[in-house]
Amino acid sequence: MCIILWDEFPILVEILTRGTTMNRFFRTAPLVVFLLACGGGDSSRTVIQNRGSDTLVNVAQAWAEAYSAIDPRVAVAVTGGGSGTGISAMINGTIDIANASRAMSESEIEDAHARGVDPIEHIVGYDALAVFLHPDNPIDAMTVAQLANIYAEGGEFEDWSQLGVTVPGCSSGEIIRVSRQNNSGTYAYFEEAVLGGAEYGLGSRDMNGSSEVVELVANTPCAIGYSGLAYATDHVKMPCVSFQGSDCVAPTTSSAVDGSYPIARPLFMYTNGEPTGAIGAYMDWIKSSVGQCIILAKGYASAAPVTCT
Repeated sequence: MCIILWDEFPILVEILTRGTTMNRFFRTAPLVVFLLACGGGDSSRTVIQNRGSDTLVNVAQAWAEAYSAIDPRVAVAVTGGGSGTGISAMINGTIDIANASRAMSESEIEDAHARGVDPIEHIVGYDALAVFLHPDNPIDAMTVAQLANIYAEGGEFEDWSQLGVTVPGCSSGEIIRVSRQNNSGTYAYFEEAVLGGAEYGLGSRDMNGSSEVVELVANTPCAIGYSGLAYATDHVKMPCVSFQGSDCVAPTTSSAVDGSYPIARPLFMYTNGEPTGAIGAYMDWIKSSVGQCIILAKGYASAAPVTCT
């Protein structure tokens, strides 16, 4: 199986269309060899298009790579772009499987039905939506209400002193809010679960991917961010989170699956109708103990209890 990097196609097109005919031949000869090696000339190869959530993109790529040993006749093309992007592509019929870190909205489902598409939801794992702080930040525990007051429009907290702390290296004291772009399922879930449907305040630094959120927070003492637990590194700290008056719970795979962590969420894949054929076989494998052990190894919780060796 070949993992097709569709995001690189614009570069390939540029190579194919510039220079003289002879130059183009020599420049593209390696590409032709690559496509043949990937089975580009094999009309019997089935290509499954899989797109969406940046939270899920790393595990989706791991699934695709591992599946090559299961069925070499199937190629899985994996790209990110956000949950909204994947869902839209599934509704438009340009992909087979949409990855999403949030459930489809009613308007998306209505749009799908209007186009003759029947979205079927598959829960493929669970995730704890972690809050990230710079390692020098002295805060070890936060409430959902505090997070809402930091991120929501009209929120009270703009300075770390309002939370009773001084952050070393943050001379201004300003709370730098790091968020995701608005087509992200992580963005939408945080808005619903933490902000209670209120709008985000203006002035946040909106990142394209989860790893970018973590990197910015790790290098910015004044910053706070949020994203999937699997993107945590040793260069950020993660406070426990609680609802007012309840126990403060750390983000872990176990607290995600048992629901004790306040901002845990299921992770989804969507198909048009119940999947059959190559797509059905691939989805069944993802939900199997082998597929679920892969998502566990990537730092998420499995959709069902599994024993992994």
